Amino acid sequence: QVQLMESGGGLVQAGGSLRLSCAASGNIVSSNVMAWYRQAPGKQRGLVARISRSGSTNYADSVKGRFTISRDNAKNTVYLQMNSLKPEDTAVYYCNAIITGADYDTRFYWGQGTQVTVSS
Repeated sequence: QVQLMESGGGLVQAGGSLRLSCAASGNIVSSNVMAWYRQAPGKQRGLVARISRSGSTNYADSVKGRFTISRDNAKNTVYLQMNSLKPEDTAVYYCNAIITGADYDTRFYWGQGTQVTVSS
C-alpha cells in the first residue's frame, strides 16, 4: 500500500526556520503533483505550495518569498523549507500527492499531518 510520511514539524520561534519532508512509500510507479497544505484550528485547509514532477511550482500569497518547495523524484519525496516563520504560520501541515501505484491505479493521497508551532 502507498502511504505518505511527513517529518520535520515542531516548535520554533518567530523568525526561525523549519524543513518539512514527506516521503511516499510503497510500490510506486510514479508520483505526479506533490503539495503541502495547512490547517489551523477553526480554519479551512488551504494550499501552501505545490510542485509538479517537472518542477513547476506555485505558492500561497502568504508564504511567497519565505517558503520553498522542492522534490527528489528518485526518492518520491517532497520538501518544504520554511524561513522567516511567523506565528500565523502555526498549523497542522499535510502532505498531498497524486501517485500511480503498481496496479497503475492513480490516486490522491494525504499524509497524517505534522504540527508546526511558531512562538512569538
